[in-house]
Amino acid sequence: METITALIQEGEFFKLKQLLRNFQPAELVTLIENEDEREQLIIFRLLPLSLATEVFEYLDLDVQRHFLDNLAQDKMADILNEMSPDDRTTLLEFLPANFVAELIQSLSEPERKVTLELLGYPEYSVGRLMTPDYIAIRENWTVQQVLDYVRQHGGQSETLNMLYVTDAHGVLTDDIRIREILLSAPTVRVRDVMDRRFVQLLAGQDQEDAIDVFRRNDRVALPVVSDQGILLGIVTLDDILSIREQEDTEDIQKFGGSEALEEPYLTMPLLRLVQKRAGWLVILFLGELLTASAMQFFEGELKKAIVLVQFIPLIISSGGNSGSQATSLIIRAMALGEFKLSDWWQVLRREIVGGLLLGIILGIVGFGRIAIWQSITPIYGPHWLLVALTVGFALVGIVLWGSLAGSMLPLILKKLGLDPATSSAPFVATLVDVTGLIIYFSVALLVLRGTLL
Repeated sequence: METITALIQEGEFFKLKQLLRNFQPAELVTLIENEDEREQLIIFRLLPLSLATEVFEYLDLDVQRHFLDNLAQDKMADILNEMSPDDRTTLLEFLPANFVAELIQSLSEPERKVTLELLGYPEYSVGRLMTPDYIAIRENWTVQQVLDYVRQHGGQSETLNMLYVTDAHGVLTDDIRIREILLSAPTVRVRDVMDRRFVQLLAGQDQEDAIDVFRRNDRVALPVVSDQGILLGIVTLDDILSIREQEDTEDIQKFGGSEALEEPYLTMPLLRLVQKRAGWLVILFLGELLTASAMQFFEGELKKAIVLVQFIPLIISSGGNSGSQATSLIIRAMALGEFKLSDWWQVLRREIVGGLLLGIILGIVGFGRIAIWQSITPIYGPHWLLVALTVGFALVGIVLWGSLAGSMLPLILKKLGLDPATSSAPFVATLVDVTGLIIYFSVALLVLRGTLL
């Protein structure tokens, strides 16, 4: 990078152009994204078309947008025409509608047709991810014919790992790994190596469903078909990994008590960023107001036993933490398909036992803390044992309740057709805060009645 920066500063662009040819695309992506905007443009301009296209496909969307805004229209039109259709569609989805219309007009007629077809599929559908660049063969061909066809047309295919067998109407009948063809004699017919067992995706299928299909099957690409079974294109693993990253990012943002961001953090307008965060903050604030209402309701008890106030933060944090743990574990397990909604009773039983054990552990720790402090400095008065029992039993109930609330809320939202990730950790913590105080003071009334209360 120091050498490249020095060449740019000295204006030695011919030497720099020769040097850049020795870089791999992944290295160039890292290099460009670590440079300032001016240097990014200079480096990218010096790349040959094929290499520039490959690099452009793997750049972050905000860097791609920067290049579109600042590079010559002819150069960007050439790159867009060279891009694989699925990567081009992903880029166009990120851009404003009027800008997309201009870019589509700059495409060649065949590429424009393909782009419009892909953009015509519903948003977040598999059709938006697929590419029409694949190798389709017929079952009556010999292995030699297949190899000759691959040599002639394989350069335009997104991947050569899989070959797709179609009939005269374009209906998919099988997919074959290229190794099966390479290991077969030249005179063997395709039908002789077919097993007619294959996995396919529907063009209108949700992208999240495609992630699960890829996860369950050891494939680098999967065919996409119409409702009639006609082969329309393929989806490759790199596109699925990109969607997986987006989905995980959205879930993580929601876990933190914020709406999902559609743009990178630094490029998103500040007011929109505030808007994304303000809604949940207001909801959580209003929820916490219920905590104040609960304390007002038990104001008389607090005046009589002021010692109980010392343990309110302990009680609130323990319940919120247990609920946050539970909701995070359940949402992740649901995302990985580890259980179904019909398994809710099994989840409930596990959380009852687990929450009870966790509550007992924290209850013992809380009881021990009060006992140890009392033995050192008698600050809890003559009824310290009852206070310790109150804290211990309250922790058992609150942690148990937090575990149940945190585990069941995502399942309820999923049943209602809502995103389970919206039951974020802050939301569960706020819910458990209010109910935790009620449990705490109810236990105190039972244990301390006739003494402090």
